[in-house]
Amino acid sequence: MNYTDILGTQHAAAPNARIVSLVPSITELLCELGLAPQLVGRTGFCIHPAQVVRDIPKIGGTKDVNIEKIRKLAPTHLVVNIDENEKPTVDLLAEFVPHIVVTHPIAPRDNLEMVRLMGGIFCAQEKAEAWCRAFEAELAALATAPKGRPQRVLYCIWKDPWMTISRDTYIARMLALIGWSIPDIGSVRYPSFQWSDGLLRDIDQVLLSSEPYRFTEEHVDALERQIGKPVQLVDGEMMSWYGSRALPGIRYLQSLAAAAG
Repeated sequence: MNYTDILGTQHAAAPNARIVSLVPSITELLCELGLAPQLVGRTGFCIHPAQVVRDIPKIGGTKDVNIEKIRKLAPTHLVVNIDENEKPTVDLLAEFVPHIVVTHPIAPRDNLEMVRLMGGIFCAQEKAEAWCRAFEAELAALATAPKGRPQRVLYCIWKDPWMTISRDTYIARMLALIGWSIPDIGSVRYPSFQWSDGLLRDIDQVLLSSEPYRFTEEHVDALERQIGKPVQLVDGEMMSWYGSRALPGIRYLQSLAAAAG
């Protein structure tokens, strides 16, 4: 049986695959599926689960990978993501890595297809299906749980310049599960913005993500004084890491909704 990635590429089951993952959240997923022994390389941002990945060689960042180090690791499979990894780099790696598995989840339910793809290619179908059942159950529970008052939120991912997310992102679609919406700031997926009266009138609160910029409670206090709107720090990994972290991410969303009343 073959398994199809987001670009339509067919992949056969590979029980003895040597995997390099350039996607932190998928590295975590592969470990959860019991595939850590087959991971021969990961990025420096692949930090979960810490006790497992510390023994897997680092090959650079998600965008500045060490091509020659990967070559020496002799992987059979490279796992990449359209948003996180740059195509020219992936093209260079494709010259010597036989199989490039491309992912691009843009909505919470896309996790089901992606987890089954990883489980299928790397022969961990039973664990993948168990995870999918648990995820479906969490989605169903969230759908019937009280959500409180809908919120219009500005989700900030960077400072200097200030940057946010568009509605066409995984994070925005996660927020939509609890009835939270974001302002329309244009067609760019991760736009920069300026604080203005018009923008502030269009939102109920600001969310400062813990990643990729390391916002802290000090930023929360300073921004609340500056804009006069409620501001809260949120766990960026729970909001944006697809794969195995999406499961506790759904529960995290429910806690945010409950706290908002």
